[in-house]
Amino acid sequence: MDFITWPQLWVLLGILFLIAELLSVSFVFAFLSVGAFITALATVLGVTPDLENQLFCFAAVTVLTLLMGRKPLRRWFDSRTRKQEYVESVGDKATVTETIPASGEGRIFYRGTEWAAVSENDESIMAGKPVVIRRMEGSRAVVLLMNNEQLTMKNG
Repeated sequence: MDFITWPQLWVLLGILFLIAELLSVSFVFAFLSVGAFITALATVLGVTPDLENQLFCFAAVTVLTLLMGRKPLRRWFDSRTRKQEYVESVGDKATVTETIPASGEGRIFYRGTEWAAVSENDESIMAGKPVVIRRMEGSRAVVLLMNNEQLTMKNG
């Protein structure tokens, strides 16, 4: 290659991967970008003089960083962007309209509309039973079956 060197090509690929990450927000292209930048650095330092070594370096760095960093980065990003919607509903009473299976999703009636709901402790809750909203996960409520003491406290 006369017009561009291998390190320049790897840097260009790294930049393209970063742009792709910004467009996709998948947390995959970012690791491809890291692999490309590290490969460019290794090539400049003479560690990866030929294409085979460069491709191996790129693949190894990409896979290692992907395995070690994707899950923590996604968790951090999700926690920073998670909206605190419907926080005011925590502790409120709702009524199950569609039975909530032990490890599945049912429906509750709350504030004039139906919401998807799951049981907090993975117990089945029959339709018609009163529940307490423990937290919201997006537009899905995590609920707990109300006992008699909670019923009298809430109504009394």
